Amino acid sequence: MPELPEVETVRRTLAELVIGKTIDHVSISWPKMVKHPAEVIQFTDALKGQSFLEIGRRGKFLIFYTNDYALVSHLRMEGKYGVFNSDSEIDKHTHAVYHFTDGSELRYKDVRKFGTMHLYKKGDEFKQAPLLDLGPEPFSDLFTINDLWVKLQKTSRKVKPALLDQRVLVGLGNIYVDEALFRAGIHPERIASSLTEEEVKLLHKEIVSTLGEAVEKGGSTIRSYINSQGQIGMFQLQLFVYGKKGEPCINCGTPLEKTVVGGRGTHFCPNCQPLN
Repeated sequence: MPELPEVETVRRTLAELVIGKTIDHVSISWPKMVKHPAEVIQFTDALKGQSFLEIGRRGKFLIFYTNDYALVSHLRMEGKYGVFNSDSEIDKHTHAVYHFTDGSELRYKDVRKFGTMHLYKKGDEFKQAPLLDLGPEPFSDLFTINDLWVKLQKTSRKVKPALLDQRVLVGLGNIYVDEALFRAGIHPERIASSLTEEEVKLLHKEIVSTLGEAVEKGGSTIRSYINSQGQIGMFQLQLFVYGKKGEPCINCGTPLEKTVVGGRGTHFCPNCQPLN
């Protein structure tokens, strides 16, 4: 699933391609993807004649701003956007097409059909699901050491599931939680409330630096992820533990291990991240 760095990369590349374009009409071939409004015809009718003015991001959600609306899009597992000429062949897994007045099209492809779209009047997008209860952005002033400390102290969960909770912090997913915990020397099965203030301080630092480096590199290419221009991210070349079961730890040489924490495949170094 694309995490914050991948979604931010998609946001940046899409902004170069669609800002200023006006929608002639919208075609939806998988109605279940549209979660709001209730009827797909309301969704498509509302967007006719609208222009894309800005593309924002909240955690793992893209927010397409038009003249009057905010379109909130979640890519889920394998959703992808791309801009094409209208006369090019449409892939069978393309489920939404935004036809522009200049003859180009913004297409949304999703093999697994897990992606979602919500359309709200501007200003209402943060008052309702799915953006209503999200935690702070990792690069914002709201994500402080104290904020993270308080939230982790209040839970009896293991630290990895706690960090995956988008109400605690937005944008973190399986890959970057593993990487941040490794950099901070914290075992993913530690009880979150057992972390010391110094450990939380270091974890905060590593979350911000890991995500920042990943954004600079355009995210990680894991499985089928590419950005909206068909380019691959390169941060996977800098991953220390994710997907490296059995390989020697970059710090101590101990073979890296993989387990399941909170239902998610989890990579760690048993020596550098002791469970104590």
